[in-house]
Amino acid sequence: MLHFHVVTLFPESIEPYLNASIIGRAIAAKKIKISYYDPKKFTRDRHGRVDRRPYGGGPGMVLEPDGMLRAAQKAIGNKKGVEKIFFATDGVVFDEVMAKELSKKKDILFICGHYEGVDARVQKILKAKKVSVGPYVLTGGELPAATLIDAISRFVPGVLGKAESLEASRVSSPDVYTRPEVLEWKGKKHRVPKILLSGHHAKIEEWKKSRKTPEVKPPENTHGSSPARL
Repeated sequence: MLHFHVVTLFPESIEPYLNASIIGRAIAAKKIKISYYDPKKFTRDRHGRVDRRPYGGGPGMVLEPDGMLRAAQKAIGNKKGVEKIFFATDGVVFDEVMAKELSKKKDILFICGHYEGVDARVQKILKAKKVSVGPYVLTGGELPAATLIDAISRFVPGVLGKAESLEASRVSSPDVYTRPEVLEWKGKKHRVPKILLSGHHAKIEEWKKSRKTPEVKPPENTHGSSPARL
């Protein structure tokens, strides 16, 4: 069973999504497991404070290393071979190839930043891999964590049902249609493309290929401009 460990200040921000639909069923079926570790519960600060002003100045607050590291240590203990991921704007861009590789792991640790990010020593001490979900900054690492958990879980055997399991291999298109065949909306008729109603499977697959969105490679150096570690 693949066990996801999420170090986050706000587990409640992603738990509802991950407990629903396919991922929720995978958890119930014990195909995957998700555990959360709140740094506020592990800090040695008597007031439970986990953020501090950054050295060298700058806006916002930075999550201090002690609480984050102690939460991470609680998560991984003495386990070997844990994949550790630190969300960062200058990280390797996450893709389906990475998702498939990560699905083979037994334990994956996610370090979710917030505010202006996490003290950089956390990533260095844990020797965590920097990963980015795109050339933009989010308010926290919770959404990237949920994104990776969703994408990775789909490659875990038994997570997808029989019909859904075909989804990864079938020829897909950015345009999909269902009933009704003719949709009347504000006085106009919008029809399903005739080829999809033809029953000619080879031509339908050919049409889907022609409509398929080409892979877009991200431009270089788009992830190193922002100081936020999310």
